[in-house]
Amino acid sequence: MKNLFKEFKEFALRGNVMELAVAVIMGAAFQGIISSLTGDIISPILGLFGGVDFSNLAINIGDASIRYGAFITAVINFIIMAFVIFLMVKGMNKLAGLRKTKDSEEEEEKTKTCPYCYTEIPQKAVRCPRCTTVLVKRKKQASAEIQSED
Repeated sequence: MKNLFKEFKEFALRGNVMELAVAVIMGAAFQGIISSLTGDIISPILGLFGGVDFSNLAINIGDASIRYGAFITAVINFIIMAFVIFLMVKGMNKLAGLRKTKDSEEEEEKTKTCPYCYTEIPQKAVRCPRCTTVLVKRKKQASAEIQSED
């Protein structure tokens, strides 16, 4: 039994589970904001232009009431929520792409390929560590740099 609780504790405190819990809580709070935006701002504005208040639309059949206006409001909530999430994901992907591009540019500047064995080596290397070829052009440049530093 102790082993079961230990495994559950390890599972619950793992980073992914905690991130998911935070995301669910934030999503619920964000859903409240979107519901308020739709119910308190967008629906009344649509009501002004179209003369329709979605929240009160219903069909009464005997004692039953089919509130299709509430359904329309929920659909509007979903569309707004999906659009906002789309914009957030698109922005995050763009940032991640910029970061990857910057990292790859920095990586390209730090390394070069040996012309003999095609091993990736540091840009400042004067000898290939794999095939031990002396990289003449780089060696001359390195000598010039050392002399210019003195």
